[in-house]
Amino acid sequence: MQIIFLGTSGMVPTKERNVAGVFLSYKDDGILFDCGEGTQRQMNIAGIKRNAVTKILISHWHGDHVAGIIGLIQTLGNEKDEINIELYGPKDTKKYMDHILQSCIFELKINVKIIEVEAEKPKKFFENEYFILEAAEMDHSVPCLGFSFIEKDRRNINKNFLMKNGIPEGPHLKKLSAGEDIVFNGKNILAKDAVKVVPGRKITYVMDTLYCSNAIELASNADLLICESVYSSNLQDKAEEYMHMTSKSAAMIANQAGVKQLVLTHFSQRYKNTQEIEEDARMYFDNVLCAVDFMKIDL
Repeated sequence: MQIIFLGTSGMVPTKERNVAGVFLSYKDDGILFDCGEGTQRQMNIAGIKRNAVTKILISHWHGDHVAGIIGLIQTLGNEKDEINIELYGPKDTKKYMDHILQSCIFELKINVKIIEVEAEKPKKFFENEYFILEAAEMDHSVPCLGFSFIEKDRRNINKNFLMKNGIPEGPHLKKLSAGEDIVFNGKNILAKDAVKVVPGRKITYVMDTLYCSNAIELASNADLLICESVYSSNLQDKAEEYMHMTSKSAAMIANQAGVKQLVLTHFSQRYKNTQEIEEDARMYFDNVLCAVDFMKIDL
């Protein structure tokens, strides 16, 4: 699993930072959290193939989070292979996507499945064999969602146990991997002895919002919380006026949610560097990092 930050600025891009976009790659899926202006160029620089995107999760429909969608979709239409993308977003996502596709001369050459997610409280909206996606409504000036990627627990065969008990590789291991006990050469083999359960990892993405209980619940026990921090806490009034979070608010969410690591992003252009924001957050949560464009995190 790898996470790449494609844009870490707030509403306005700077020389060093593009607007919102985070890419998560996992097995055959590429999940793009928001798609601000210039995202596909950022993908070029980061070495991400555009056709690696399988899902786009839109937090909300302010321009700095969605203005790159039409360019990305148009480029994907030039691929030789058939492209299928699922696009998830809050209420009225279908309407806004229709507006985007009508905004210029445009031929939709890929298959885009649009799903509106309603989640007054954190709830699952997607599941496959390997992971679950959850969403919850945030407290912003427009409908806005936070998202969690939750990897399912994995069962790995304990090879040392197999060697000690003379158990060879073979189809009988499938049952053990599924948690079933087996009988091998007349001996009972317990799955709990032969298999190690590897806990799944959880990534939570929280953008434009005030401090709210849904953000805490959505991020509960996350390995990594990616959270906006537009201002430091000395601009709390401005944050409340525009319904954004400060570094203190983000750190308090991380603290109360019991997350392992907090990565701050979506910074106001007023900050030439993020030292003030990071120091402010560390007053309330120890394991904090301020993201930069093209930063990669491997989990």
